[in-house]
This record gives sequence, C-alpha cells and structure tokens, in this order.
Amino acid sequence: MHNCDQHSDCVEEALRRADNICAERGLRFTQQRRKVLELVWESHGPVKAYDILDRLDSRIAAIKPPTVYRALDFLAENGLVHRLDSLKAFIGCSHPLKHRECYFLICTDCGEAKECCNSELADVINETSHNNGFRAEHTTLEITGECRDCRDTH
Repeated sequence: MHNCDQHSDCVEEALRRADNICAERGLRFTQQRRKVLELVWESHGPVKAYDILDRLDSRIAAIKPPTVYRALDFLAENGLVHRLDSLKAFIGCSHPLKHRECYFLICTDCGEAKECCNSELADVINETSHNNGFRAEHTTLEITGECRDCRDTH
C-alpha cells in the first residue's frame, strides 16, 4: 500500500480487485461499499470510520454511521480492508485473499502503518494456537514503534 509511484493507480487497482472478488463470490459491491473502499485507499494509511463518514457525507446524502460500519464490516469480511484495533481504524489490504495472517508495523509518531507478511510467524502462531487447543480463525498482529523516517528526524 505504501511506496507506490502513482497513488491513483493503487486506488484503481484496489477497486478493480474488489470488483473481481465480489463478482467471483456473487456479492453486491454497492456504490456505498465502493466509495468507502475508495476513501480507505485514498487516505493511504489508517483511517477511522467517522473520518470516512465526514468525507462520504458530502458525496452521498443521508449517510449515517451504521451505513459506514456495515460497509467496513463487509470489506473486512471479504479481505479487502484490515481493522487495526489499537488505532480503531481501517487500512486497505494490499493483497486481498492471498493470506489470512498478516501483521502491521505502526509508527506511534507519524501514524504510518505498513502491512507485512511472514509465513514463519504465521506458522508459529498457528502452532501455538493448536498446542493450546485453540482454533484461530483470523490473526492480525499490530506492532507499535517508530519508523525509520521519524527516527531519522530526531
């Protein structure tokens, strides 16, 4: 999601992937769901539901908080966005449906969140869950700290 050369290209690619995923699954990718996903990607970082609501309100009349939350739930359930619980925010998934386990490096200074994948880490989490008689359905790990850019400015 980060480090893109043309931001509009990555937004368009996310919308194209969402169209394809919804079509393959027989799901309705409504105008409101599409706009919410577009706004998540336009932010290019974690975005809160009420920030989306504020920006949607000027585009589509009579939008209420439950509408935005339902759209975000739909997008999360279908692997198109991730919920970052520590920030109470959402971020676009840079590779939907390609994995179920990911982790995020979240800078406490600038708020940047980077999606990372590591199969070895996922294997350890799955093994630990199994050894404890727990069936994990989904894993999102959030690691907070300071990114290189913020460290370099201190």
